Amino acid sequence: MGVRVQSDCFDAGAELTAFTQNRPEVGAIVTFTGLVRDVPGGLQGMEIEHYPGMTAKAIEGIVADAQKRWSLADVLVIHRYGVLRATDPIMMVATASKHRADAFAAADFLMDYLKSRAPFWKKETTGDGAVWVAAKDDDETALDRWS
Repeated sequence: MGVRVQSDCFDAGAELTAFTQNRPEVGAIVTFTGLVRDVPGGLQGMEIEHYPGMTAKAIEGIVADAQKRWSLADVLVIHRYGVLRATDPIMMVATASKHRADAFAAADFLMDYLKSRAPFWKKETTGDGAVWVAAKDDDETALDRWS
């Protein structure tokens, strides 16, 4: 299991290739790569802040929860911080299991958690100024299905 919180960009294809190597017990791998999306008015940058020790431990905790809920052979979570531009990769989740249902469900669960509960703070800067990104009701509602 791997959790990486980093400022450096990553290559999702290379990460997937490494994640899938030598896994004869695995029948399914699900990946999701999130990109920084542009906003009305043009995104000049998204600044992501975090507390280093706290963030990694929180993500490790939710990975452990996913492992208890589903039969997983492996999990990888990468999340970036720092200043990012539109179209930059911001995060990646990969899950591996014997069967696709567990891999899909675990990836979905991890994405919902990362979107709503991972301790990151995001500030978007456009030509109109800078604004901290607020939590969205839809993201909170998505967590209800995992209770």
